[in-house]
Amino acid sequence: MAPNPYILSAGVVVASYACTATAWNFMGGFTGYISLGHAAFFGLGAYATGLLIRDLSWPPFVAWLGAGAVVVLITIPVGIAALRVRGASFVIVSIAFVLILLLVSQAWKDFTGGSNGLVVPRPFPDLLRPEHHRVFFYLFVALLAVMLLVWWVIDRSRFGAGLKAVREDEDKAQALGVPTRDYKLVAYLVSALFTGLSGGMYALWFGDLDPIFQFSILLGAYMVLMALLGGVRHLYGPLLGALIVGGALEYFKLEYGDTQLHLVATAVLLGVVVLFTPNGIIPAATDLVKRFGPQDSSIREMTAAELLERNENEARRAADE
Repeated sequence: MAPNPYILSAGVVVASYACTATAWNFMGGFTGYISLGHAAFFGLGAYATGLLIRDLSWPPFVAWLGAGAVVVLITIPVGIAALRVRGASFVIVSIAFVLILLLVSQAWKDFTGGSNGLVVPRPFPDLLRPEHHRVFFYLFVALLAVMLLVWWVIDRSRFGAGLKAVREDEDKAQALGVPTRDYKLVAYLVSALFTGLSGGMYALWFGDLDPIFQFSILLGAYMVLMALLGGVRHLYGPLLGALIVGGALEYFKLEYGDTQLHLVATAVLLGVVVLFTPNGIIPAATDLVKRFGPQDSSIREMTAAELLERNENEARRAADE
């Protein structure tokens, strides 16, 4: 349906954003741990894919799967160390990790290409550029579908319930017997795996890897913004956020060229999200429909405070009698 190759390429970019935001949501949405350094896994997946093709002559999509395994292996010790802390400390650790990888990728010229980047051979050299975009659009959509299916399964599993308990109150969850450390690490690994696969797919599509982009904190911030905008607790929240933010970014880049006005627009959008829809668009729209729509039941749920107050009143009446 795209009227020209540029629109089609923009669609591939938005689809890649949807994959990265959904991948981030396996950690941020389930556990409540906010990582601004997920671009580290994106860049690792991209560079690992390119290096496996260049140095070991692996077939492109075998290298892509191998890159996912490399990301998981590197993430295990990083996750064990990073998940020892919470809150702002975890955010700082995640930022430090992506900055370390950025410096390594720029300094290790003989291996990564340094600041000149890395060229990844195209997996379909005989296809014209529009057909190349079209094929990768469907590949990104297929990867996104797998992510959504895994997220849906986890959301309805005992493992998912444990992750949500960590998100609501980690100390209480641990006191109730939830193996919080192991659950967080598994969620971190799943999130890193899918982020790395997204990066590897991007490398196969785009071909030219720039370390400043691949290991950009800004890319990690985009993942957070997209997930928050749509709703981190909803299956399709990151996808909706990616459609809005990714489409807006491509529009502003087209309109304003090399200026940084698209970053200003992104910052304004983030402020609007935090102020007016902190839980995301989908939960806000659902609450609005419930408020003004027909009520499903005449039985109203009670908050913990209301239940406590009712019990205290009943205890006083019993004492008076």
